[in-house]
Amino acid sequence: MTLPVATSSAANSVVVTVAHARLDLDLNEPVDVALEAMLARATFQKKTSSTTATRSESGAEGQDGGMTATARFVPVPHRERPGDDAQIGTARAFADAMVTRRTVRDFSPDPVPLEVIRQAVRAAASAPSGAHVQPWRFVLVTDLERKRSLREGAEAEERRFYDTRAGREWLEALAPLGTDWRKPFLEVAPVVLVVFEVHAGNGEPKPYYVKESVGIAVGLLLAALHTAGLATLTHTPSPMRWICEVLGRPGNERPYVVIPIGWPADEALVPDLVRKPLDEVLVEL
Repeated sequence: MTLPVATSSAANSVVVTVAHARLDLDLNEPVDVALEAMLARATFQKKTSSTTATRSESGAEGQDGGMTATARFVPVPHRERPGDDAQIGTARAFADAMVTRRTVRDFSPDPVPLEVIRQAVRAAASAPSGAHVQPWRFVLVTDLERKRSLREGAEAEERRFYDTRAGREWLEALAPLGTDWRKPFLEVAPVVLVVFEVHAGNGEPKPYYVKESVGIAVGLLLAALHTAGLATLTHTPSPMRWICEVLGRPGNERPYVVIPIGWPADEALVPDLVRKPLDEVLVEL
């Protein structure tokens, strides 16, 4: 049986109404990609109180044709709408807190509450993702031997980078940061959190916009950790596939970023940098 389909369009999207359910397709993407993402997102929803959707003109058909999508919708979580002044105050307070965030390379070895890390990961995992596949894995490392192995592997790659791979222009850009191939923070920081992209395989579905999705999650992670008072650093040795072996991760997981977490050392210093002002990074039309 084929369900009735109605469509309406806006500038960059089309709304497909199937059996009174709305499914949005982004016309900035190829139709087959947008439809595949829609189907993947719908298929991985729980099938209680569900609506089965069919779009025959684009190759998605009902039981007589093959592909079907099961979409389940619930009300948006209720939040009180604050007044303008309260809303602006909340936004300003968050921005004021975030502009104090700095990348730290000198950590104290003092332990941190692991529940803080877990809750920060919980926040990160709330990020939007392509087709809601949630293509991320967070590996929390406190074991000293594994941290030492991460440091040794990273320093080997970084030494090659600084000695032979990086061009003069790149090295000049890094000079104000005072970085080199030495990465003691991977061993000294009490926690190293390694974020992986999760690709198809080992029972995991094909991800969509995986780097964008994981990048958004990492942004939320850094914000949550900073809000909790902890210092972080984002480290991306290249290549990074050797990290899978160190941490015992399967081949469909690919390292995205390595994040030491902890308290700044008492003598920690950071480069005297100036961030671009708001009117330089924001364009209002």
